[in-house]
Amino acid sequence: MSETIWTPLKLIAWTQGYFARAGVDAPRLTAELLLAHALRCERLRLYLDFEKPVAPAELAAFRELVKRRAEGEPAAYLLGKKEFFGRPFQVDARVLIPRPETELLVEEGLENLPEAGAALDLCTGSGCVAISLALERPGVQVTAVELSPEAVALARENAAALGARVEILEGDLFAPVAAEARFQLITANPPYVPTAELPKLARELAREPRLALDGGADGLDIARRIVAEAPRRLAPGGTLLLEMHESHPEALTRLCAEAGFARAEVRPDLAGLPRLLVAAMAA
Repeated sequence: MSETIWTPLKLIAWTQGYFARAGVDAPRLTAELLLAHALRCERLRLYLDFEKPVAPAELAAFRELVKRRAEGEPAAYLLGKKEFFGRPFQVDARVLIPRPETELLVEEGLENLPEAGAALDLCTGSGCVAISLALERPGVQVTAVELSPEAVALARENAAALGARVEILEGDLFAPVAAEARFQLITANPPYVPTAELPKLARELAREPRLALDGGADGLDIARRIVAEAPRRLAPGGTLLLEMHESHPEALTRLCAEAGFARAEVRPDLAGLPRLLVAAMAA
């Protein structure tokens, strides 16, 4: 690459082909995003300055990003951010990368959350769900809990950067939450991948925290605990929303019935796979 005068257009074309051969998803878009990041500009600027030579230092930075992405490092980690519910969240290897299907937690949560009240988000990771709820419902008191100290730190950074009022606690599920606290809504995107499936996941997922992925032998280790405890933490008529593995609908709805929920149903994700458990307490 160093013997050629590289312009944005040439770099995008070359990298698109390289990424396609390397099996990288969305090769052209990824090339554009990484180049804009290396040049510290918006994607549109790449095409406005498409024939402007790229400086050696910028080219070196871009080449390093391309190398790391081709080796399987997620683009979101390289860019340091990921959009979720229309807002930019800081992400890095401390947290799971927010995904479009997790926006279902926020959408459904808003339908079940009054203008005032309290919401609890477990396994908060980057804080994307809790922060989105807090920004969409400023009158709601939102609490978030995360086991990983590193993830807690990043979630707090995101809350501060986006101006969200969220109390972010470090601890194991309900443990750090006041025993008398009751919530109209509890949300969670717990680790739910069965342990045996982890080696079969896309190589990018192997770079994300195992703590946020590994749900134990059947994938239900954390979900089982949440469903069992949630009824004691929900106000009358309160709702539990749980992102889940596509193999879990029957097991989770059964667990909800055993735990005392009045009803439980499963909603599909954008791909039509069962992804969201909606369980409600009697009013």
